[in-house]
Amino acid sequence: MSAVATLRGETPQQVRSLYRQLLRQGEQFTAYNFREYAKRRTRDAFHEHKNEKDSRKVQELIQKGLKELQAMKV
Repeated sequence: MSAVATLRGETPQQVRSLYRQLLRQGEQFTAYNFREYAKRRTRDAFHEHKNEKDSRKVQELIQKGLKELQAMKV
């Protein structure tokens, strides 16, 4: 199996996992406005980039999402 085939198999799973983690972390906010904003922002960002094909851009977006997840945990 080539590295490209492996990347194609892992990336969608990685993206779905990140999406779920962001939504779950957003649910942890006690303030209604923060909680709803986090969920809406997550959904909107993923919806905006759902058809992205450039693997470099996808990796950049994943890294950005991971940074946002870490910021939400603080």
